[in-house]
Amino acid sequence: MEIQLYRGDITTLHVDAIVNAANPSLLGGGGVDGAIHAAAGPELLAACRELRAGNYPDGISSGIAVATKAGNLHAKWVVHTAAPNLSLPGAKPNPKILADCFSNSLYVAARHDAHSIAFPAIGAGAFGWDPQQVAEIATEAIGGWVQTNLHISPIHKIIMVSHTDQVQRAFEQAFGLPSTQEVAA
Repeated sequence: MEIQLYRGDITTLHVDAIVNAANPSLLGGGGVDGAIHAAAGPELLAACRELRAGNYPDGISSGIAVATKAGNLHAKWVVHTAAPNLSLPGAKPNPKILADCFSNSLYVAARHDAHSIAFPAIGAGAFGWDPQQVAEIATEAIGGWVQTNLHISPIHKIIMVSHTDQVQRAFEQAFGLPSTQEVAA
């Protein structure tokens, strides 16, 4: 299993699955969610509306992961997951649910036969999580998932994507790897 740190735009990556730090409504939002919806085009919103019309009429709960086709992205799938929103009044951090965002996204991608997956810093934007805490939780959740599923998962490459200096530093410290501006094939 290869883990890479990438500094750049997650929407430009040629991977099987891109993880969307989604708005729980699944109907788009700002930050990474807005960028992914904009780059994917209207097919992504249509696929999300189908999810809402089916098993997720109220959207998804924090920690849940679901997949849709990726529209105009270079990826095959978009895996949508919503972090607990710490910017809401009275919200308290729940590291277990944030960890579920990472591990459940990996399970969903593996079920869709993804060989490569790219993650943003789920929760570190508008949802108010500290990037260092996100990076540490991601490291533990991904590491645990890899140990458990290494020999049965089709996933062989995980790319952690940072879009800011603070997230890049947090990922580099937590994963003990340098970031690149190119993703190795």
